[in-house]
Amino acid sequence: MVTTGIIGAMQEEVAEIIAGMRQQAGYTCRRIGMRDYHAGAFDGQSCVVVLARIGKVAAAVTAVTLIREFGVDEIVFTGLAGGLAAGGNVGDVVIAGSLVQHDLDARPFFPRHEVPLLGVSEFVTDATLCTELESAAMAFLAIDFRRSITLEIAAGFGIGEPLLHCGLVLSGDRFIGDAGEAAELLARFPTALAVEMEGAAVAQVCHEHALPCAILRTISDRADANAHVDFGQFLSSVASTYSDGILRQFFRARHAAAGSRVALRTAVDASGIA
Repeated sequence: MVTTGIIGAMQEEVAEIIAGMRQQAGYTCRRIGMRDYHAGAFDGQSCVVVLARIGKVAAAVTAVTLIREFGVDEIVFTGLAGGLAAGGNVGDVVIAGSLVQHDLDARPFFPRHEVPLLGVSEFVTDATLCTELESAAMAFLAIDFRRSITLEIAAGFGIGEPLLHCGLVLSGDRFIGDAGEAAELLARFPTALAVEMEGAAVAQVCHEHALPCAILRTISDRADANAHVDFGQFLSSVASTYSDGILRQFFRARHAAAGSRVALRTAVDASGIA
């Protein structure tokens, strides 16, 4: 069975997932490097879930531990991001097709944004894993969103009909809470959808270990002067619901697909067809 590593930067982003895992047989918790790695099952999927904390170093260390100590087969990072693109609104979901460290600059020895000695600046995520997450996100937004988020909460954050976006996401060890900074990032990366603080580091680790990864983000703010106000409120009211809901859809679809394959194999065996 495939084991999925799930990383969150903030406790609220993985709290409901961990709570669900604690109720299942076989759950264990192992502490390594000041982080608790929760291993077990989540909606029938073998998982290791961990709170990485904020920043690229924290995310990279956590990803390496998931790979080396727990042997995960893939990694999904779930969390929040500031919206950059004009069409990205609070409450929308972003799945990263690729990621760049916007604050990495080793010029004149290496081109701006390129990881020294690796020769890569833009890390591409796993296409199959992203497609699965896209389907899960669309199902959550179409079916579970209105059941999970009250009209009052949605209205309070200006969430109407949330959309799904897929494309470039920027990462850096700096919280972007100024419209001028956001505009400067868009000038350098015109196709960027959102900005956050961990995803590209996870993608780099997975690239170096040839491991599939995907980065799932919910837009919590518009990366402007109001970002620091909106962020905490959104985190406590909405973030965990999105992460839990989308990942449940993701694993349920996998479970259903696996069940279909078993049923088909059984039928083929019964018919005697090779």
